[in-house]
Amino acid sequence: MAALNVSLAFFFLVIGMCQALRWLSKRLLSPAAYGCLARELAGSLQLCTSCLELRMLMDIGPWGGGFGLDVVLTLLFLLFALHGASFDGASANPAVSLQEFLLLESSLAATAAKLLAQGAGTGLGWALTKLFWSWELTQLHFIQNLISSECSSSIRASLPQAALVEGICSFLLHLVLLRAHQSHPLYRVPALAATVTFLTYTAGPFTGAFFNPALAAATTFQCSGNSFWDYVQVYWLGPLTGMFAALLLYQGNIPRLFQKNLLYSQKSKYKIPKAKVMAHVDEPQQKRKRGKSSSEPRA
Repeated sequence: MAALNVSLAFFFLVIGMCQALRWLSKRLLSPAAYGCLARELAGSLQLCTSCLELRMLMDIGPWGGGFGLDVVLTLLFLLFALHGASFDGASANPAVSLQEFLLLESSLAATAAKLLAQGAGTGLGWALTKLFWSWELTQLHFIQNLISSECSSSIRASLPQAALVEGICSFLLHLVLLRAHQSHPLYRVPALAATVTFLTYTAGPFTGAFFNPALAAATTFQCSGNSFWDYVQVYWLGPLTGMFAALLLYQGNIPRLFQKNLLYSQKSKYKIPKAKVMAHVDEPQQKRKRGKSSSEPRA
């Protein structure tokens, strides 16, 4: 369990470092620069390092560390709960940023800045985790450092099946995000953490369950076993298609592309009492009767 304690210390160190980066940049940068650049960079760095270390524990832990999948999944839930509480509104996911753009919640320039920051953050997270592994503080990290240069592809299904799995995971995640968008963080954070944990447990054996284009690019695109285009189909096109489908199902339209609702009828949210409607209908008739009676000649 010493290896697990070292990994826990690494998790808390990275979260503390990213929290300090957020605190400092919030005071030095403008709100726009903080929201589009610093916040997304810190969130992506935090997410990438924790996911790489968790993947190492999941791959080597059962036979090299003496702990099972239940321990790793519990850690995954707790870490994503911490991420949700500390990200300060960052998504650290290009698919979520594109969803905000399609919902007219973000401009093209802001979305492009977020995507660049997310790519830089995941790249820094990958480099930092590799450096941490190279110190070989535990037996697990020693083994991981030996095999990290010859990693194999996480795709363990045919390309159409793998793309479908990533698309379904992204579809379900974005439905939860859209539904919980206005919810209180006390409910939203554990709901998202539970969703990610369930999807990772279910889809992990087939694709690694990334459903995050930036995270997948930083962690698995350099591995042997599949071509770059194969990875693009599974880890980029799959999640983006799932996001698009979830948005269309939830909204009925894509506000950035078209306003017409294709799925749901637009009904008035205000109901008019039936008595008032009848009164408005009878009023013109009563006026016509008065006019008719007044125009008749008197005897």
